Amino acid sequence: MSALAVSNVDVFYGAAQALRGVSLTVETGKVCCLLGRNGVGKTTLLRTIIGQLTPRRGEVRLEGADITELKSFERAKRGIAYVPQGREIFPLLTVKENLETGFAHLPRGERKLPAEIFELFPVLSTMLGRRGGDLSGGQQQQLAIARALVTRPKVIVLDEPTEGIQPSIIKDIGRTIRYLRERGQMGILLVEQYFDFAHELADTIQVMNRGEIVVSGVAGELEADMIKRHLTV
Repeated sequence: MSALAVSNVDVFYGAAQALRGVSLTVETGKVCCLLGRNGVGKTTLLRTIIGQLTPRRGEVRLEGADITELKSFERAKRGIAYVPQGREIFPLLTVKENLETGFAHLPRGERKLPAEIFELFPVLSTMLGRRGGDLSGGQQQQLAIARALVTRPKVIVLDEPTEGIQPSIIKDIGRTIRYLRERGQMGILLVEQYFDFAHELADTIQVMNRGEIVVSGVAGELEADMIKRHLTV
């Protein structure tokens, strides 16, 4: 069973159609990379997946259950974690307090910070008392991913996690994604413009253009040039 399945989704902003018959599947223990230039519909698709937009047609399923009509907080409670573009950590809260915001949908007995987040991002363990706004951009990105992992997700959605990040942190994020895939407990949807980073991690690749999926398949079976044609301006 797929961790996440989007099927034949149409989304409109008023009279303007933003998504046309979009289908996408994220398997547990796999990385699905969604690629495309700015303005082709990637953000609209993510907003549909996390419940900020409701499609006019089609459906979204989490582990087989129809969640198309559920609100964002209900989807989060069901197991969808979202790491937004721009990170959106709470700048005035400490690192520890930012992480603890992930407790909101957990039973009281599970409200503990998993040791693995500090194994994945050791720098956070030394900064628990620092305010989120005092961290570098790369450290904030690590904090945003760690906060999502606190929720024990079934699916984690990463929206351009390499944007504006120094190369050393990009490598750390890549190692984290590999670890999560190999652990095999969640599906990973990675949205990227950085082709080499995405292609190296992807099990499957979907490329969007003008609100549609125009390339779809197993990463190792797709020609790089064919994908890159849809990523250049």
